[in-house]
Amino acid sequence: MNFLLGAFKPACNILITFSDAKTRKQVPMKKENGQTVMVPLFHSQENIAGKISVEPLQGKKIEHNGVKVELLGQIEMYFDRGNFYDFTSLVRELDIPGELYERKTYPFEFSTVEMPYETYSGVNVRLRYVLKVTISRNYGGSIVEYQDFMVHNYSPPPSIDNSIKMEVGIEDCLHIEFEYNKSKYHLKDVIIGKIYFLLVRIKIKNMDLEIRRRESTGSGANTHVETETLAKFELMDGAPVRGESIPIRLFLSPYELTPTHRNINNKFSVKYYLNLVLVDEEDRRYFKQQEITVYSLGLNVKKYWKTDRVVYLEELLAYYGLAWPGVKGGSISFEGCLQLLGLCTFESASDIGDDVTPTNIIIISKLFFTSLKTNHDEPDETKGHEMRVGRVS
Repeated sequence: MNFLLGAFKPACNILITFSDAKTRKQVPMKKENGQTVMVPLFHSQENIAGKISVEPLQGKKIEHNGVKVELLGQIEMYFDRGNFYDFTSLVRELDIPGELYERKTYPFEFSTVEMPYETYSGVNVRLRYVLKVTISRNYGGSIVEYQDFMVHNYSPPPSIDNSIKMEVGIEDCLHIEFEYNKSKYHLKDVIIGKIYFLLVRIKIKNMDLEIRRRESTGSGANTHVETETLAKFELMDGAPVRGESIPIRLFLSPYELTPTHRNINNKFSVKYYLNLVLVDEEDRRYFKQQEITVYSLGLNVKKYWKTDRVVYLEELLAYYGLAWPGVKGGSISFEGCLQLLGLCTFESASDIGDDVTPTNIIIISKLFFTSLKTNHDEPDETKGHEMRVGRVS
């Protein structure tokens, strides 16, 4: 029995390590089996380098036709599982045909790698980046080892970001005007707006704002669309009256959002929507969806690192409609504020100055997120009434 088990073991151990593994940021990634592992995070145009160690099992030798490492960017559709579509493929030959008797280490480097898309794992599709080491053999099959890593790409603030303002309703029953401050939001942004009731002739008992993600895969007759409700935020509980204005202030930080993906390699798209839902006393639903764009924001932190840190910090936060209590008192560091807002790309304090030292950052999420509710139950739109668009104010 032990002999049979040993026959299916690989003839060697392969270890892939990155040259900056000790300093590079690690992020969680969920594998196919549901387990979460920590993997290194890279950005497009970075160098990816390291070492590959191949160690034959004790008493064994490996006859091979060459050793190579590939850097692959792949898209996999779950309804076509096992078939990968490579949009990035780089190869480095590490060794010529020969024999391995003992441990051997191969350095490798891929310079300024173009990685145009972010890592994504959805309902029906995933986009991944992986290092693939292959030891080619004539018999017994090739020996292959994989090492996943994640890619995040940052975008500058959009030059044009118009507000969303629209009047909708049900004729002679309900007229409302809703307004969102922007149509494009970064992952750590805050949605600010208001709902103004122009006409109310039905008994409304509550109003919610939902964040929905719509994933489209395939094309034509093979198109698959999945819609998820990622967040449900209660705006109002009780009947409104004509002329009443309901404010909106929804923080995006607590939710697992990704950037908007539009027709990635002609394989899939991911879009986000704000869905305004009103429910009357007879549990009839009235809704209106509005698409928004979500992106990863990257700012040059050094631009804001001036002599008077507090002043520049307050100006920066004010731009996003935020106010941090006790900043002047030192309750939270400049570095900590930017990290919590997701407005920086640096990995450590040394990236913005020698005089910056990591400090204990107070956990302040409760100050902002205690009123937020997450409801993952998908509502049935077929039982709702879509509010029609009226004039644009």
